[in-house]
Amino acid sequence: MEFCLTSTQKELQDSINRALTKVCPLERVRRHVNDREPFPSDVWQVLVDLGITGLIIPESYGGLGMGVLDAALVAESLGQFVVPSPFLSSVILAPLAIMHAGNSDQKNQWLPSMATGQLRMGIALSEFTAGRRSGSGVNCRDNRLFGRSLFVMDEAGAQHFIVVDDEARLHWVDRCAPGLLVTELPTIDRTRSSVRLDFDGVTCVGLGQSNPKLVQYLADVARLMLAADMLGASSKMLDEAVSFAKLRQQFGRPIGTFQAVKHLCAEMAAELEPARSLVWYSGYALDEKLPDATLACLHAKSYLAEASRLISRSATEVHGGMGITDVLGLHYWFKRNAWSYQALGSPERLREMAAELQTPS
Repeated sequence: MEFCLTSTQKELQDSINRALTKVCPLERVRRHVNDREPFPSDVWQVLVDLGITGLIIPESYGGLGMGVLDAALVAESLGQFVVPSPFLSSVILAPLAIMHAGNSDQKNQWLPSMATGQLRMGIALSEFTAGRRSGSGVNCRDNRLFGRSLFVMDEAGAQHFIVVDDEARLHWVDRCAPGLLVTELPTIDRTRSSVRLDFDGVTCVGLGQSNPKLVQYLADVARLMLAADMLGASSKMLDEAVSFAKLRQQFGRPIGTFQAVKHLCAEMAAELEPARSLVWYSGYALDEKLPDATLACLHAKSYLAEASRLISRSATEVHGGMGITDVLGLHYWFKRNAWSYQALGSPERLREMAAELQTPS
């Protein structure tokens, strides 16, 4: 049996790569970061034009009706081009939350607008996935939220948030709701936005009852998307290192002919080799509802986190002193991988969770 991408999936990835090559070169990323641009509307519009905003939304609501594996391929491309646009929350997690927990009226009201890119969402999932930090936690009383949620993702351009409370219930919150305080949390990665949400009796719309299985599913998907993003970013850094090693001359010959540099590049390639299979299988397992889907996502994210750290460091070393400057821009991928390393659980935490799943009860 040959496990590989379909022609449609290959065309999907090729089309988004061609589009991002034009709309999101490194200079566009640099301008976004240096100007502290709040929301890259031109990049978002390209995703809309490609239909990416409706990627996993059913066709009956105006989407493409594709699967989680397809979304992972898009995430890989976004990591490769270090795209400074919201994706994980608005395009993936929020639609999935509505599709699985919303009633028919909520689906009819919100999913078509999500598919066209008019409605953008942030999601507060960190406490459930990475553990509660001191002072964090959200509870709901009489359809009002109280507490605090940290490292809420994709705040840039978001008009609403989906919040997971301490009882694994999902709530829809308007960004302008009275009692909601949104505070920016600066992180190492300026291509993605993170905020803190403080709730003081904020009116919310409930999305069904307590549903730990659904929240776990959202966490699995989110970790897979981050793993795919790190795969794309790490692949790009490896390619840049190999290209530089072929061109850079030292002592009259390319540095790629020196054994030390060869070993660095070979080690990076070896670390990345099993990563794509992990990502593909995790996406397939989620789409097919296989019993080991959660375990696969935990392993994919934990493995890519550590592999991307090694590749980020080694690729920078191959470039020497230029590697840490803004001339080449390697630091954008370096910082993106560093952010993803900790987001939604460190490798150590994820492996502990994987071990617990495999421990007989």
